[in-house]
Amino acid sequence: MVRFIFYLALLAGLAYGGLYFYYGVEIKRALEHRLDDLGLTAVEVRRIDFPPMAPVTEDAQISAEVSYGGAEASLDIRVIGHPLFSEETRLELDSLQTFRLTIGAGQ
Repeated sequence: MVRFIFYLALLAGLAYGGLYFYYGVEIKRALEHRLDDLGLTAVEVRRIDFPPMAPVTEDAQISAEVSYGGAEASLDIRVIGHPLFSEETRLELDSLQTFRLTIGAGQ
């Protein structure tokens, strides 16, 4: 019985790990696609951060770091829907958290 519970917990952990990874990849792809639709094709998405429970909810707050040339920005984004469980996923820009501009990097 203990072995069954251990294997069940292991299986649930592997399933959640896969879902967490898939969620991050799909949200990054959706954000890049959204930026391309807005005409911001040169903007690069560097990192996506989301809470641990975001892959199992249909309404999540995430943050993304984007860069363009010497400028970097952190954005708060609201994700409505789920890339796996919903037919439509909508990204809404909540706010610009930080903006860093590097002038004269030299190298």
